[in-house]
Amino acid sequence: MGVMNRQVLLRNRPSGAPQVGDFEVVDAPMPVPGEGEVLCRTIYLSLDPYMRGRMNEGRSYATPAQVGKPMVGGTVSEVVESRHPGFAKGDVVLGYDGWQAYAVSGGAGARKLDPRQAPISTALGVLGMPGLTAYVGLLDIGKPKEGETVVVSAAAGAVGSAVGQIAKIKGCRVVGVAGSAEKCDYVVKELGFDACVNHRAEDLVAALEKACPRGIDIYFENVGGGVLAAVLRLINPNARIPLCGLISEYNAATPPPGPNLRPLLFNRALIKGFIVSDHFDRLGDFLPDCTGWVRDGRLKYREDIVEGLENAPGAFLGLFQGKNFGKLLVKAGADPTRPIAPR
Repeated sequence: MGVMNRQVLLRNRPSGAPQVGDFEVVDAPMPVPGEGEVLCRTIYLSLDPYMRGRMNEGRSYATPAQVGKPMVGGTVSEVVESRHPGFAKGDVVLGYDGWQAYAVSGGAGARKLDPRQAPISTALGVLGMPGLTAYVGLLDIGKPKEGETVVVSAAAGAVGSAVGQIAKIKGCRVVGVAGSAEKCDYVVKELGFDACVNHRAEDLVAALEKACPRGIDIYFENVGGGVLAAVLRLINPNARIPLCGLISEYNAATPPPGPNLRPLLFNRALIKGFIVSDHFDRLGDFLPDCTGWVRDGRLKYREDIVEGLENAPGAFLGLFQGKNFGKLLVKAGADPTRPIAPR
């Protein structure tokens, strides 16, 4: 038997929190590229909270994942066979090949990566969709001004950590909210946040009042629930709230009761939901800015890498329990670029 294509399929659409049994690991025949196509070997697979929504069948901003097919997801891959004039064997590409070891594509939406510019895994994190989400949400919706106070929830995560550091670059006071003392220490001592509140161990309103003596001008929302309710009590007039995610609610079988939104009215605050795929036109500004900040050490990142596609379901479930620390990736295969240092 030749080389097989390991895949993780969506087996069931979960109600409430997903279970490992909602996925199925199979070994499928190796796909063969046709004319105008490439065969790619997955090196890194991104695991992200939005994937929970794709497991549902209901109406959303994107097409649901299909039962019996590989779960959807961003990938960094190596071209192992090309019948496409735009790609050569050995190219490293950013794509959307999903939870599988190999995939065939026509190259639409794929972007070549230069391993000399940055480690290729960063194309799924600080220099990829999470980084662009932070960049667009903070700069285009939050519109930070020097001296303002920015609060970001899930502050140690891939998006939140970038939001806080970009806000510091823009001259703001930055306060994180995270779920452990270790994560709070990391964002303050390693990433340079001014303060961080542990929402599991402190009176949240009192801790935020102490950390934000001048109130809150921008709240970058990743979590929802009690964190949002506490923040709303402290927002300033004309506050802005980029609504990126509500991870505390993604597994709810019925919509949870919301916080009191009256402070939004009294303070004439702006809250705006956004989907990063609407903002790919900002890549031309995002990539030079954030690549430069990463190289200069002003934008740091942390990766939580799980070995083996078969371990993707368990790692994905851990996202919703706060088990990951940094950008969660699955290493599906060997990284041939690892010895290459960024220039």
